[in-house]
Amino acid sequence: MLGNCYLNLTTKNGRFLALDLGGTNFRVLLIELGAKCTMDSRIYAVPQPIMVGPGEGLFDHIAECLASFIKERDLGTELLPLGFTFSFPCKQEGLTKARLACWTKGFKCAGVEGRDVVELLKQAIARRGDVKIKICAVLNDTTGTLMSCAWKNHNCRIGLIVGTGTNACYMEKLEKVELWDGSTDEPHQVIINTEWGAFGDNGCLDFVRTEYDNTIDRESINPGRQLYEKMISGMYMGEIARQVLVRLVSDGLLFGGYASDILLEKGSFFTKYISEIESDKPDDFNNCRAILEELGFNDATDADCANVRYACECVSRRAANLAAAGVAVLLNRINEESVTVAVDGSVYRFHPHFHNLMVEQISHLIKPGIKFDLMLSEDGSGRGAALVAAVASRSASMR
Repeated sequence: MLGNCYLNLTTKNGRFLALDLGGTNFRVLLIELGAKCTMDSRIYAVPQPIMVGPGEGLFDHIAECLASFIKERDLGTELLPLGFTFSFPCKQEGLTKARLACWTKGFKCAGVEGRDVVELLKQAIARRGDVKIKICAVLNDTTGTLMSCAWKNHNCRIGLIVGTGTNACYMEKLEKVELWDGSTDEPHQVIINTEWGAFGDNGCLDFVRTEYDNTIDRESINPGRQLYEKMISGMYMGEIARQVLVRLVSDGLLFGGYASDILLEKGSFFTKYISEIESDKPDDFNNCRAILEELGFNDATDADCANVRYACECVSRRAANLAAAGVAVLLNRINEESVTVAVDGSVYRFHPHFHNLMVEQISHLIKPGIKFDLMLSEDGSGRGAALVAAVASRSASMR
């Protein structure tokens, strides 16, 4: 929970770093705030062995990339404030203290759960001894996305991510927050991180989960957890679609009952294929045919392509509808006349119809009289982290 003082975006001018970790890649950003906001960034990979190796190895890798970024830009002599976006479930104990509750999105680094991730990053930086950084804030990607859009649009009350994973946060009136243990005078509102990816872990979504969802969960590295996320996010959509296609083949309804070795391979049908296939114009299967050839189907018929596309549409529409239902609940709870929802994430950004599908479903589910719009957040989680660091830095200098 973060107080609404961070929505008072009177920031301190200057240069700020942001570190954005939330998936198989992470970004380091240098943002300069002044009359205009300029940004320089670089994406670094997190290799699979590091994702499942010792926690110290993960933070050493992050510190190494951070040091490389700083040296490449000749910033070594400058003490730079840094906002750290850490997009995994955490118990937030302060602006610069957050304990990891559990790993998600394919990470399983030992020795991190239950520990303060800011302290682990500080230790990794100290082990190097070659860069000067002041970590001013830790937040997740939904909060960063909310902050980034709120800087431009003060109607923004919800932050949403639909990418590798999914989550949402929203502005809540303090009197409704039962777990708040700070001052009851200020702030009047706080940002609530819902961690909605874990919705359904208690069985309440079992009535809408399918055999494909059960298989996805059973074969994941965190069975029984993040069940809502596993029905929506980009980490799982492609594999859900692949399982549907394999089932259609086994029932003799697709490709003449023949399945290629590639299609039978777990993870071979990437989520980006869904976006590409649904980008084809009606009765034009150019993208679909190219993808099916990659998967070993060189003689797919128009009927095969149409059926593959329909399977993809079912998977993506369900994901959009589920995400929309969550947003509608938050809009109804906030119950304000006009609310902007800041959205980021690869699924929302690149799927050709996800935005429209969400708008259609939200419109059916919200209370009469509520107006909303979905605003794409450009580099939201990283830019938002830098803005929070700027506000925090300004607040510290005023004390």
